[in-house]
Amino acid sequence: MLPKIEHPVYRIEVPSLGKKYSFRPFLVREEKLLLMAKESKNPTDILSAIRQIVTNCCIDKLDIDTLALFDLEYIFLQLRAHSIDNVVNVSYRDDQDDKVYDFDINLHEVKVEFPKETPEKVVEVSKTAGLIMKYPSAQLYGDKEFLETEEDHYFSLIIRCVDKVYNGEEVFEASDIPTKEMEEFLEDLSLEVFNNVQEFLVNTPKIEYKLEYQNRLGTKREIHLNTLDDFFTWRWATTT
Repeated sequence: MLPKIEHPVYRIEVPSLGKKYSFRPFLVREEKLLLMAKESKNPTDILSAIRQIVTNCCIDKLDIDTLALFDLEYIFLQLRAHSIDNVVNVSYRDDQDDKVYDFDINLHEVKVEFPKETPEKVVEVSKTAGLIMKYPSAQLYGDKEFLETEEDHYFSLIIRCVDKVYNGEEVFEASDIPTKEMEEFLEDLSLEVFNNVQEFLVNTPKIEYKLEYQNRLGTKREIHLNTLDDFFTWRWATTT
């Protein structure tokens, strides 16, 4: 019989829960998933692969799809650090001097930035009715309908961030409400109420890593990395 391969186990904290869970590192099967997704050059395939990889590597009982999106992104970066290398090399082009600057990012230093004030999840529509919001969930990385939406992408995100709708004593699960009906309900909101919904999303926690440097013109610059793309692709450096 072939030997059973033992793999190290890492305890990674799920930021939104404040608890640590056990994960194993990427294996060949996970690397193949990611390579196949990259070869397809379809962003949807890459995001779906990331969700599947985190699910595969989780040892404890933890439903990845119920986590917030920032949890999934943070866990993936930590798994990448444990499985391949904790240092990622990135290059950014400065929009002032048009020069390319190279950086080494230590993934273990990536944090999740929570807003100073917890965003209000309950958005009142009237004295008796309202919305109960939730953070964008990890399930989005497996939601092909959402990922392939070309128009009103932001509006589609808002729909998926509605957790419940209440009217007096009645509470309705958003997942039980047809998408078309939810769209019409949100489109019928006043601008003031809709702005409150958007304010909740603006204050969603996010992964955070800051690069600081001085360009060749002597200007001090900062680049804030807040998405997985920021860690693995080129970007213009525009923040001073």
